[in-house]
Amino acid sequence: RRRLNRYLSSMKSITVEPLQAWRQDGTKHTLVDIREPYVRSVSHLDGLHIPMSEVMNRISELPQDGPLVIHCRSGARSAAVTQALTLQHGMDNVHNLTGGIMAWASTIEPQMDVA
Repeated sequence: RRRLNRYLSSMKSITVEPLQAWRQDGTKHTLVDIREPYVRSVSHLDGLHIPMSEVMNRISELPQDGPLVIHCRSGARSAAVTQALTLQHGMDNVHNLTGGIMAWASTIEPQMDVA
């Protein structure tokens, strides 16, 4: 349990403001939306779409040469995926988008609908 708590406190994450800066200045990164297709159809950001249930079977599709930003609706499920990719697969380029697309919509694109 201590190991998990220590990991969770050091898990890489990014908030919407620096992600927006990366998108604006062209900093190389890959955004991975892990929400289900019917939810993503309401609102999404450019990037890969791999539903949470498929991520572990599609690891080969995740680029290794730059930051991966995993996002969901609120940041909880993407935190679990970030943890699994880091701990189980040794990927050190994975970041959780804190607050998920809800944070993006409320801070960066207030006109965005979020399902």
